[in-house]
Amino acid sequence: MKGFTAISCATVILWSCSENRKPNLFSDAVLVSIADYQDRRLSDSLVQFLQSENPIYRSAASLAFASIQDTVASSLLGNLMLEDPDVKVRSNAAFALGQTGGIAAVNALIPAIHDHDRAVVREALEALGKTVSNHDLELLRRYTAKDIPGQEGLAWAFYRLGLRNFSDSVIVSRESEFLSLQYSGLTRLGAAHFFGSARLSGVKFEEKLIAAALRDPLPEVRMAAVAGLKKIDAHRALEVVKRIVLEDKDYRVRNSAVRACVNFPFKESQAIVFGALRDSSVAVQISASELILKLAKESPVKKIAEEINICSNLRVKANLYGAMLSSIPSDKAVHEIMDLYGKSDDYGKAMLLTALSFSQGSDEEQAFHFLSSEIIKSKVPVIKSTAALALVTINYHTEFFKKKRTEFIEIYKQAIADADPAVTGIIAGALGDSVLGYKAIIHDFTFLYGAKKRLQLPKDIESLQPLVESIAYFEGKKKPAPLKNAFNHPMDWKLIKSIPRDQRVLVKTTHGDIIMCLFVEETPGTVGNFVDLINKKYFEGRYFHRVVPNFVIQTGCNRGDGFGSEDYSLRSEFSRRRYHTGAVGMASAGKDTEGTQWFVTHSPTPHLDGRYTLFAQVEKGQENVDFIEVGDAVVSVSLIKD
Repeated sequence: MKGFTAISCATVILWSCSENRKPNLFSDAVLVSIADYQDRRLSDSLVQFLQSENPIYRSAASLAFASIQDTVASSLLGNLMLEDPDVKVRSNAAFALGQTGGIAAVNALIPAIHDHDRAVVREALEALGKTVSNHDLELLRRYTAKDIPGQEGLAWAFYRLGLRNFSDSVIVSRESEFLSLQYSGLTRLGAAHFFGSARLSGVKFEEKLIAAALRDPLPEVRMAAVAGLKKIDAHRALEVVKRIVLEDKDYRVRNSAVRACVNFPFKESQAIVFGALRDSSVAVQISASELILKLAKESPVKKIAEEINICSNLRVKANLYGAMLSSIPSDKAVHEIMDLYGKSDDYGKAMLLTALSFSQGSDEEQAFHFLSSEIIKSKVPVIKSTAALALVTINYHTEFFKKKRTEFIEIYKQAIADADPAVTGIIAGALGDSVLGYKAIIHDFTFLYGAKKRLQLPKDIESLQPLVESIAYFEGKKKPAPLKNAFNHPMDWKLIKSIPRDQRVLVKTTHGDIIMCLFVEETPGTVGNFVDLINKKYFEGRYFHRVVPNFVIQTGCNRGDGFGSEDYSLRSEFSRRRYHTGAVGMASAGKDTEGTQWFVTHSPTPHLDGRYTLFAQVEKGQENVDFIEVGDAVVSVSLIKD
């Protein structure tokens, strides 16, 4: 794996595909039953397998509860599984308890940190980091980790605590020690991510964090450590950031350094950020332009104008136009955007529409009418939805809204009547926001009921949720609970059984080839659906509609804007795999809402672990993943027969 040669062998084995092409394990009817009960969320039916004489069945059943997350089963998992003679069973049970949470899970996990097998200890420690309360926090503070598994487990336990805002001087001190090179790569990675996400106070950790950001041999550790620099003295941090932007060979580390500048006075960091617009990596340029847009009112307008004329990447240029319009009214910028709009492809147009949303003063009128026109007349989903998002952004410009509230209402009603699901959901979110106060000025909201009749689960869950919340707001009711998809897509077992355990796929893109290995034994429903879509040539011509530098590339949307799906949903399938570089996961709007959209990571993204189905891993072509931009396309996806 790229950049992770120093990470523990146990972890590498967990990621890898089998070297020998073999049938998957679902020739066993019992394992099919377990997977099917998991898919249908039938906890009562699964419980019987926790007491099976066969450790393979106990292992599969215990892992199934990591996806179901049924607190009723926690006591049984704890009583039976953490004392099970099989190491894999105990490890899976610990992971499932961490996923489920609750008092019963914590009570079961506490004795597991003293398990005689260190792999179980590692899993139990991290699980406690996800579940433990302040009452039992001292157990982790005082835990002595004398070997690699214990150190890795504790470092990641502290990271999980940090995500939950559970950190203090003892934890900060211990985690800073784990940044030292004497510890494994996985231990250092957990510690580095901790400093980028947790609240820090009480002890000095600057020297070790700076050393990790500058000198750790793993770029994944360096980029995570850079994010923690926001917690130290600004002057010193900026010296480190500048050095990284100029010297680090890995674009992802430079990207993280540019993003870190958001935490410091822009007068002191703007030279670094504007300099990054000339970086050899487009991803770094994009991040720099996004930061300039975010801090537009602190950016020199003359410098922004100069960079607009120099840059060639349209996404960068659009961000800079947005920064320009955020700073001052500029008819010149608006006219240039309009001129570029007519010359751009659909994704370029969407980027320019977003730039128009930052218009102010005398420019707002022109932007308002242009965006309103594109919402209605365009037949391209990404243009319609982006125009709607941009118009809603202008809606929050208080003075302009006061003058145009009647026109906003009329265009919103017209756009909802147009029946585009994404546009409906976007506008419903604005109408239901009490900040805008539409309840006081719209007395007949029956058009919202009509819109609701046109949407349906599971396909339109992302649009239905804001719509039902908006209706409740107008009706004077409390905010409704999040919508949930009922079971609607049984697994195709004939297809799943035909997929070898080490099945590889070739993804041909307009930016090069990517080879991925599918994890059918861990995510049978997801992989079965993915292979079915491959066989139907579903992905051919789909665009990469979302690219977040040093995070993910995403595709598989039938609309091309991220709001598309089919008339079914999949169940989330969680395993003990981690989101490292090149991990392939399913996009979702929440648990059990997956469908056709999938993403590939540029770097480790541990906040996704156990929250998004991880169903494949890039084996070759990660360099092509790194260079894909919004608007690049999937040419084909095919199964590799070897």
